[in-house]
Amino acid sequence: MSIEVPARVSPVARAVSDAGILAWRSLKRIPRTPDMLIYATIQPIMFVLLFAYVFGNAIPIPGFPGPRAYREFLMAGIFAQTMAFAVASASVGLADDMSKGLIDRFRSLPMARSGVIAGRVVGDLVFNAFVMLIMVLCGFIVGWRWHNGFGQALAAFAILLLFAFAMLWVGALIGLSVGGPEVAASAGLIWLFPLTFLSNAFVPTPQLPSALQPVAEWNPISSIVAACRHLFGNPSPFASPDGFPAQHPVWLSLIWCAAIIAIFAPLAVRKYRSATGH
Repeated sequence: MSIEVPARVSPVARAVSDAGILAWRSLKRIPRTPDMLIYATIQPIMFVLLFAYVFGNAIPIPGFPGPRAYREFLMAGIFAQTMAFAVASASVGLADDMSKGLIDRFRSLPMARSGVIAGRVVGDLVFNAFVMLIMVLCGFIVGWRWHNGFGQALAAFAILLLFAFAMLWVGALIGLSVGGPEVAASAGLIWLFPLTFLSNAFVPTPQLPSALQPVAEWNPISSIVAACRHLFGNPSPFASPDGFPAQHPVWLSLIWCAAIIAIFAPLAVRKYRSATGH
């Protein structure tokens, strides 16, 4: 009588399996806490309404007259800002798990340490994809449209989700580095506000002070926004039309996303290992 020995599972397959299980755990909490979804969508909707109807007429778009031009200019900025703010969900979620001792329970299980962090990141990414869908509907309501076809629009949304994925790794590192969810909420967002407003998200870079224009155009958020405007066919004025950010916005956005992931994903996994004693 022969005994079958189960085939050994590769470390990569185990990490993917663990990440999928923990991502599903993260997503299952959303129906139980609908207020999380409500508050996650209220802020970007408020930004759309405030900038489109309060500031829109006061911010002209060079070469594109009319209030609708600003609304089409605005929406890519709102999309990128919303995906950047995904940092907070990852940082607060992981800090909360750490404070409740849930990470210590994971440590006692035969789980891949990268799978624990990746599960949170993937779960939050799916959640942010749903939030982005709501933002798209809001954009249609205020008059935003894409003009380069559905395929290029999908490419723009893919870049936005890739950016959210990159920023979630930043949030994971912050959540594992701070003392609790209250600190994580502040640490995850306080540095994003100057980064967002010192970009082309809400104001065309030609209208910024000349000393800030190069900084704004090379800003990672500006790169994501410019790539989306390029793919959507929306107005996208540059202070330096012949510069690399203006000529290659899609490539620059991909470079920024790859760099952020390459730096912060290993740091987050390493921080998890040191925080849990793995």
